Amino acid sequence: MNPPSIGQPMAATVTAVRRIGDSAPHNAFTDLARHRDRWFCVFREGSSHVSGDGTIRVLVSPDGRHWAAAALLTRDGADLRDPRLVARPDGRLQLYAAAATGGATKTFQTLTWLSPDGHRWGDPTPVGERDVWLWRGAWYGDVMWGVGYATRDPRFARLYRSDDGLDLQPVVRTLFADGYPNESGLIFEPDGTARCLLRRDRDTATAQLGSSRPPYRDWHWTDLGVQVGGPALLRLPDGRLIAGVRLLDGRARTAICAVDAERGELTELVTLPSGGDTSYPGLVWHDELLRVSYYSSHEGRTCVYLADVTLGR
Repeated sequence: MNPPSIGQPMAATVTAVRRIGDSAPHNAFTDLARHRDRWFCVFREGSSHVSGDGTIRVLVSPDGRHWAAAALLTRDGADLRDPRLVARPDGRLQLYAAAATGGATKTFQTLTWLSPDGHRWGDPTPVGERDVWLWRGAWYGDVMWGVGYATRDPRFARLYRSDDGLDLQPVVRTLFADGYPNESGLIFEPDGTARCLLRRDRDTATAQLGSSRPPYRDWHWTDLGVQVGGPALLRLPDGRLIAGVRLLDGRARTAICAVDAERGELTELVTLPSGGDTSYPGLVWHDELLRVSYYSSHEGRTCVYLADVTLGR
């Protein structure tokens, strides 16, 4: 099915918002997945936005409305940050997160856990390179791809591939280098085209949209002209591209945006109830409804929310 014609408007409406995570002083950095007919939301629990006591909370729900604790992942001496869920071709659920250790000069190591059901998780396994933070993984066929970013100078983004989701091999060692590239969203079109929405934070801190065809060694990048945080990227069944981001244009907020890859445009569709310390959404399309996990401090304490968003033409 072809995507809408260029310039065709898209309507978005927030139809419900529920607070689902508020047990810690600071609840943040979410992701969302649907696995074996259940919903799973993961996020970091800690005493503040940056603290040495970060743990990963896993919640489960049969319907997206009623949530219960499924697991709590910890690592002695480490701050676990920014969990990301990946459904594997073998039916298991995989979780990636970064373990931050050390004092003023922190060291980062990407860890991964595997689970058959979202409740029972194995021991964490270090993957990738130290101080190159794998932000998100995405399977295309029987290969997993992921974009990591350097947490020390020189700053760069790097593209990895893996046949098992554990052994990460660099494919493009410098995927992008200008303006401190870091967090990313990554999807694959049915024809194999890869799309990457990339955050930048230094000098010209505008987001980039990258596109590439197999074997993904050559990329074309377009400057989107806006600054974003915590990007998530999703392709709808009709071909439309949706992004969940924190927009940084004077008022921080979490927004759902349309992405026009041909024009190189990111257009805000709807703002979720949010403000202050906010964003890092997870996106899932199911039963003609967009479900969005995110966090925000607009009600005071930083908590995790789940929003239902309808998308029309």
